[in-house]
Amino acid sequence: MNFKKRNKWAIAAIIAGAILFFAGIFLYFNLFASEFQTDKKAYVYVDRDDTQDSIIVKVEQAGMPRGMKVFRWLMNNIGDAKTIHTGRYIINPGDGNYPVFRRISKGQQSPLNFAINDIRTAGQLAKKIGNQLMIDSSEVAVSLNDSVFCADLGFNKETIVCLFIPNTYELYWNISTADLFKRMKKEYNLFWDEERLNKAKSIGFTPSEVCTIASIVEEETNNEAEKPMVAGLYINRLHKGMKLQADPTVKFAVQDFTIKRVTGAYLRSDSPYNTYKFLGLPPGPIRIPSIKGVDAVLNYTHHNYIYMCAKEDFSGTHNFAATWEEHQVNAKKYQDELNKRKIF
Repeated sequence: MNFKKRNKWAIAAIIAGAILFFAGIFLYFNLFASEFQTDKKAYVYVDRDDTQDSIIVKVEQAGMPRGMKVFRWLMNNIGDAKTIHTGRYIINPGDGNYPVFRRISKGQQSPLNFAINDIRTAGQLAKKIGNQLMIDSSEVAVSLNDSVFCADLGFNKETIVCLFIPNTYELYWNISTADLFKRMKKEYNLFWDEERLNKAKSIGFTPSEVCTIASIVEEETNNEAEKPMVAGLYINRLHKGMKLQADPTVKFAVQDFTIKRVTGAYLRSDSPYNTYKFLGLPPGPIRIPSIKGVDAVLNYTHHNYIYMCAKEDFSGTHNFAATWEEHQVNAKKYQDELNKRKIF
């Protein structure tokens, strides 16, 4: 009798073990085995207005799964999925249902590389931010035009763009506008370390003024080797109390960056950015200068040039002159070539 009981228990244990074994296999293949067939990393962006259903659609579109029944069941039946976590979530090639579900339901985001570069205006900056992050560009624009907000960060509406040091930053896609500006302030303080601050002070300019000079320099030349020369020229003019007479500031003043020849009505613009009409630096940068541009100003070339003119070979570099007479010779060569090429 005891033998029969032991035999029954053994059989029951074997059956239970088999059930658990096959249940484990079933769960593994449905939850963890390769389900998503994308051949490279894909991302799902969960926005504020997303629902469980719209998230399921986004996952299906991004991950190219073999099926969505299990993932849909997880989203509709597991409590964690009832709370929508905005963010950017990765789907790796060969991911199973549960790892993807867990990331989205737990808010386990993947950061992105947020890039700031090649920006002329505050409007372009707001748009660039809106194109890369969940932030609405109009929300950024409001902040950039808020005098109190800018003052709290140590700037005004004309200089606030100096806060953004061109670089690539690792951020979460759903970062708030306030937190973005806090992060940029942190990066700004790291950039303007003691060495750069001392250099700015030694040449008689604030960081914002250095950025403004650098912005003009970078609009004048793309040649990295020439930037310290151009910076030195504008600093010479400022020290001598001369008008900068920088063509790029006039283009910024009239908001027309396609102008080939700055003449006539352009030069009569009443904008404070018109450095042909107004003495000193414009109110703020005419673009967000690069790190190399800023350092070109801080380490400008010391020389006696106060005039420059684009070279007649259209190489993108300049002829420099210390006297008006020398400059007139250089200017005539360039003007003659413009006329020859019928550039007006």
